[in-house]
Amino acid sequence: MQIYSNWLGVKDKYHKLVLGLGNFDGLHLGHQKLIGSLVQKARAIGGTPAVFTFVPHPMAVLNPQEAPPLILSPEIKQKMFADLGVEVLIMIPFNIEFSKMSPEDFITTVLHQHLGVHSVFVGYNYTFGYRGMGTPELLKEYGRKLGFEVEVISPVTHKNKPVSSTLIRALIAEGNITGARELLGYCPVIEGEVVYGEQRGNTLGFPTANLQPGSDYIVPSNGVYSVKVKVDHDLFLGVANIGVKPTFHNNSIDRTIEVHLLDYSGNLYGRKIMVYFIKRMREEKRFNSAGELIAQIQKDISEARRDASG
Repeated sequence: MQIYSNWLGVKDKYHKLVLGLGNFDGLHLGHQKLIGSLVQKARAIGGTPAVFTFVPHPMAVLNPQEAPPLILSPEIKQKMFADLGVEVLIMIPFNIEFSKMSPEDFITTVLHQHLGVHSVFVGYNYTFGYRGMGTPELLKEYGRKLGFEVEVISPVTHKNKPVSSTLIRALIAEGNITGARELLGYCPVIEGEVVYGEQRGNTLGFPTANLQPGSDYIVPSNGVYSVKVKVDHDLFLGVANIGVKPTFHNNSIDRTIEVHLLDYSGNLYGRKIMVYFIKRMREEKRFNSAGELIAQIQKDISEARRDASG
């Protein structure tokens, strides 16, 4: 997959561009339906499957206080695009100047003149251009005038609700990993650098990797989770604790993410790892002694192994 940060010259490199428009945070089942449709279309006509998106999320520029936490990092999202069959990814740096472009200018200048799109695929609720005034209907109108096709993808529903990034964020935030997995089509994942913590895991006999994800990403609610951890190209089972470690801290508000990798030995400090959440096993709670905590951790590990084998 080729990645571009602007649209200049793209038209001359690729034949019959079939382009998906959107933010695609989470690349959930609805997004996967859209991308699957455009990839199928591109293959049918001998064209090039492509995606046009922005970085950062437009709300992070226009109204940072209201910007939603992200479900996926750009790096994970890029790999998933490639795995879904996208061959060209146009990731435009979003800024105030671009936000002032009218929907009509975006269609005529960017999509038609510079990209020469053959087909455009959007979701049913897609908006674009200045103040989000562009709609799928406007795209269809201009497509008829300028000679490109527009496909509007209907929503994917789950339990009578449209699958959406907003709903998935809410599920992850409340620790409903099972619900989020159903809408994403994969395990929620965070990545980050392993940093030095309090080293208490070593003294308890369960060394942990203290993860520092970016502050812009959604993190599940406090609790204990069964997880899988990717270190380079290897996967390990694990148990993750998200919270404030109430057994050792009174009234702390500083959340930490600690992951105990099963069947792993080695130094992870300074390395990036990916943590895939399988299930929330229990809430975080205060224990009366380190011995009680150790006994509970052993139970958590047994449950995590059962989750993986089941």
